[in-house]
Amino acid sequence: EVQLVESGGGMVQPGGSLRLACAASGFTFSNYDMSWVRQSPGKGPEWVSTINIGGCSTYYADSVKGRFAIPRDNTKNTLYLQMNSLKPEDTARYYCHARHYRYKETAFSDEYWGQGTQVTGSS
Repeated sequence: EVQLVESGGGMVQPGGSLRLACAASGFTFSNYDMSWVRQSPGKGPEWVSTINIGGCSTYYADSVKGRFAIPRDNTKNTLYLQMNSLKPEDTARYYCHARHYRYKETAFSDEYWGQGTQVTGSS
């Protein structure tokens, strides 16, 4: 059974830090590009960041660039999101997403989502 289980969310003051984790199981983690996507109440999903299968290429939304980092540990089948200098507008539910690096081929088109973990900014 494929599972993506996020953890690490919570309440944090502006300027604070959190580290989210996404534990993967049931598929070959190292063959999947991994992303974080967030959604705030009343808003659509917002892509946050992506890391490629080997971890050598990372991409960030302008809204988080310079503040967030997306490392992965393929030996532990775990994706992380290090969030620093948090702002009230970072409040959202954060979801982990997996897509095979050969996703354009039909045989590898499956993608997976976790249930999310809530990050709430407090004043």
